[in-house]
Amino acid sequence: MCGIVGYLGRNSAVPIVLAALKKLEYRGYDSSGIAIYNQDELKIYKEAGKIFELESALPKPELTMSNIAIAHTRWATHGEPNKKNAHPHHDKLKNIALVHNGIIENYKQLRDILCDHDDQVEGETDTEILAHVIGYFYNKHHSLEEAVRASLHLVEGTYGIAVFCKDNPKQMIAARKGSPLILGVSKDAYFLTSDVNAILTHTNKVIYLNDNEIAVLNEDNYLISTLDNVPVDPEIATIEWEASSIEKNGFKHFMLKEIFEQTTTVRHAFRGRLYDSMATARLGGLNMVPSDLRKVKRLQLLACGTSYYSCLLGKYLIERMARLHVEVEYASEYRYRNPIIEDDTLVFVVSQSGETADTLAAMKEASAKGARVMGITNGIGSTIARESDGGVYIYAGAEIGVASTKAFTSQVTILFLLGLLFGRMRGISPVQGIEYIKALRKIPAQIEEILKLNDKIREIAAKIKDSTNALYLGRDLHFPVALEGALKLKEISYIHAEGYPAAEMKHGPIALIDENMPVIAIAPKDVLYDKIISNLQEVVARKGRLFTIITEHDEQIEAMSEEVLIVPKTLSELQPILTVIPLQLLAYHVADLRELDVDQPRNLAKSVTVE
Repeated sequence: MCGIVGYLGRNSAVPIVLAALKKLEYRGYDSSGIAIYNQDELKIYKEAGKIFELESALPKPELTMSNIAIAHTRWATHGEPNKKNAHPHHDKLKNIALVHNGIIENYKQLRDILCDHDDQVEGETDTEILAHVIGYFYNKHHSLEEAVRASLHLVEGTYGIAVFCKDNPKQMIAARKGSPLILGVSKDAYFLTSDVNAILTHTNKVIYLNDNEIAVLNEDNYLISTLDNVPVDPEIATIEWEASSIEKNGFKHFMLKEIFEQTTTVRHAFRGRLYDSMATARLGGLNMVPSDLRKVKRLQLLACGTSYYSCLLGKYLIERMARLHVEVEYASEYRYRNPIIEDDTLVFVVSQSGETADTLAAMKEASAKGARVMGITNGIGSTIARESDGGVYIYAGAEIGVASTKAFTSQVTILFLLGLLFGRMRGISPVQGIEYIKALRKIPAQIEEILKLNDKIREIAAKIKDSTNALYLGRDLHFPVALEGALKLKEISYIHAEGYPAAEMKHGPIALIDENMPVIAIAPKDVLYDKIISNLQEVVARKGRLFTIITEHDEQIEAMSEEVLIVPKTLSELQPILTVIPLQLLAYHVADLRELDVDQPRNLAKSVTVE
């Protein structure tokens, strides 16, 4: 969501932070701004719209020379998306500049306190209130660090903040609670960011701030302590991603690049994790010995958005492979319904970024109830990775497109490995385990075959790009694939789409089907093949436009369909990894043909770090 960038060093800050902000555009935003120190003054520039509009509004370079800067891309929560509500914000006397991610829940009470002290607040945002509170305490303590500490003791809610004061332009303060904030360390500068992608061109040495920690950055040193001023000795992590991984590398959009990367990313998800001699999976990051794993009787999978659909597919996989009861919950609802967690329950929280606010809150609720909580994430060093009891990285590399693609297939690969691991402990034979392993190793090459359908999929996309609705159908393991396919179309093309179990179509959605309704069906030859044929005949009988994803040598469904896409055949448990990829490409091409912003769809953010 909102993006924070800060710089304190010996070089000109403005071009550095603007370039970093552009690397955060994919997170979603509606305005941007920057605060600098120039000619003994605090200067703030901000604009609604895209970053290029902020750049256009900046004065000539000599008026923006500064060795310190904080900048922000805003995704509106409190207050409309306009120039007035854009960050940075300042205090009453315009001494202090502040950028903030998160939500100050008690901002109205803080506003009342300020009004009692005759402080005028012009905007509508919770962040502006916080800037004024810090300014109030600064006027009392004459120390920015103490002012930030005093203010944050009053705050209820979440925050990642960066602050500096014109009275000491060689110091910057950062603090974090519930919203990610990272300190980048290089030989001659310090960086603050909410997303490591922003600073990879400058440093790969980072410190992940924990909740209730404050970092005080000076020109030649930094100090980190708790909100109660207890010193912290932080660990400096090294980011392995290359800066080139956040470039398009010749593709028109990041989303298309990431779809094509799945031949590699799925392989990365299982690489080094297949234990051939025992015909099982090896997931050492779970930090559990086999005897503890055998005691598990129930899994809970908690996630949001695309990760939720990967978990729903994981439920089908694990219950089928391991005969282990699996519950899938929306993380955003989990902590509000007093969930039941028994001693034999193992909880997995799944998040591409590892910073999803709802998923973090669900993780904390499960931990508070005594559960052992595991993370499945792509975010190395993320909050979920650091605060869970163990887990598995998906190793998909930086995912920039807001609509998740490669993370989905990598998450499903990990959940398949969990099914194999638990299944070998609960009834899968060594022969069957080896069969699963051999089939999984073939998946990357089979994905390569599907990607060769790209041009044909674009032709199909041209046939449905002007539709206003679409229906996605699948059965068994392919019902979650239908849900994910519909979500992709909604996210980036703005066409209303719904995913349904194919058998449920006659219980309501069939009323929508006419000659204008595209119906996208996932129908490989599996145990329910005859059943889904009956469902699809109901579509054809009502003149619905049928587009199907099938496996080889299926003349029956091909004859019924307006268009078919043929994917390679694999074991039924792995088939969804293959059938989802044409749906990703279909959504991409529909959106591109509609000339929409594929990588930054309206109103959406890559990592939802507020509730």
